[in-house]
Amino acid sequence: MTEWFLFLPQVQLSIDEIVERARVAERAGFDGIAFIDHLEAPGAPDRGIWDATAIAAWVAARTQRLRVGHLVLCDGFRHPAVLAKHAVTMSAASGGRFELGLGAGSMPAEFERFGVDNADDPPARFRRLERDLTLIRQYWGDDGDNAQFPRREHPIPLVLGGVGNRTMELVRRHADWWNLPCNQLGRLEQLRPHAGNARVSVQQMVGFIGSGADRATVTETSTRRFGYLGDGLTCGTSDELIDHFGRMSELGVERFYVWFADFARPDTLREFAETVVTAT
Repeated sequence: MTEWFLFLPQVQLSIDEIVERARVAERAGFDGIAFIDHLEAPGAPDRGIWDATAIAAWVAARTQRLRVGHLVLCDGFRHPAVLAKHAVTMSAASGGRFELGLGAGSMPAEFERFGVDNADDPPARFRRLERDLTLIRQYWGDDGDNAQFPRREHPIPLVLGGVGNRTMELVRRHADWWNLPCNQLGRLEQLRPHAGNARVSVQQMVGFIGSGADRATVTETSTRRFGYLGDGLTCGTSDELIDHFGRMSELGVERFYVWFADFARPDTLREFAETVVTAT
């Protein structure tokens, strides 16, 4: 069965607006919500961004059913023992609704500005991620005798995203879910066989042409904001989007992280869920 997550970067929105969107998504039928993890807003450092772990905890505490996670937490920002403890605590507090999305970091300039190690050394960041994935499993008690206490009460799915050869190797070895970023959707068929047993998710930016909306206006606004994503942006009516997501489901995609070009207005979430989500 297809899973639907709201992808909601915590930028340009108040905390109350984020909680409102999470609750609307939950009531409308979305399965989960995912945030981003940066120390400044990508491409717009003056716009402000809320802390990834705190906002996830706040939303988890104010929802009942939504699974909560990230695309993705930056491994370099946290010691693996701290991250493992955080994941277990979030999982217990939410009743098993937390998923750990993890990556090596995508903004070297951010590393440099804030003094994070390996700013200009991608191989070193990947070596650290590989090490930390192994250590997190140990801290959870999966391997070896290095477990932290309390032990986790629920499974904590691991989500890894990306397309590089080293990333795909880590996906095969560690991931429960492999996420394909929206700017790489054209490579889905090529890369799917390299994900091993990991389940497949994709990130998709949507310009939703809802009832009464003007196609030209929605398309122009969405393209102006997110046209740099190429095929990662799709604009369409509910029927067109049902066909679009249906084709990806036929290629083995089991989860969609939907990112809305209108910043997930509540009425958009409701209508998208009533039409597209319920049809798949």
